Amino acid sequence: MTDHSTSITFSPSDNPFGKLPDHLLVEIFVRVPVSDWVQLSCVKKQWANLFREEFLWHAALLRSFPLADHAKRWPGPIPRGLSKRRYTALYISKNIFSLDDELDEIVGHTYLFLKEHLEISTMPPPAGILHGTIIDQFIACGMSRDKTHELASQTWLAVIDNLEENEQTFLLLKQLALEGDVFLPYPYSRSQKVQWRVFEKLFTDFRDCFNHEDYYDVLACAKHKFQPIPSTWLGY
Repeated sequence: MTDHSTSITFSPSDNPFGKLPDHLLVEIFVRVPVSDWVQLSCVKKQWANLFREEFLWHAALLRSFPLADHAKRWPGPIPRGLSKRRYTALYISKNIFSLDDELDEIVGHTYLFLKEHLEISTMPPPAGILHGTIIDQFIACGMSRDKTHELASQTWLAVIDNLEENEQTFLLLKQLALEGDVFLPYPYSRSQKVQWRVFEKLFTDFRDCFNHEDYYDVLACAKHKFQPIPSTWLGY
């Protein structure tokens, strides 16, 4: 386990710390920086099992986000889940979106919903369906149409910016770029900022992944959606 000033090595045997009962270990672990949790879970099988248990994540949730226990369940298509997922959602809201109000947890859950469908699924649903689900969720929570559209756009941008740079992401972004436009009423219409970011990442971070045909197909879509387009996007 490593903190900001010292380095302590835990031996899985012949160490009184390793013989502590589970409830005391949980009280210690939830006070350790999150960045060290993976290392801790590798020390001992007992500890690894603890990090899979609901009571550790519930303790961590209440320690890091004391008001979480008083939050009401919300309606809508995106579920809240157990303590580990709630902790992850609140951590994302605080560290990616810098939110610290009644909106924070649902925004984190929406981010997880979108990222999982885009990253894990071998055949992700069309962007319009995912976007519509996000909009429905925010509306179900009582947000205004303008706030709903703004938060949905922020969620898409955050997910796109945090996708790993690999072949799967390139294929995903290419699919998003080539999807045809469907007219939908506000706030279900997709943000121009989000569509721009998809093309921007393709033509900058993934430029070397294109073959000749794919490049000109995506470029034609970009020219159809945006005028003018940056000169840096031109040239295969």
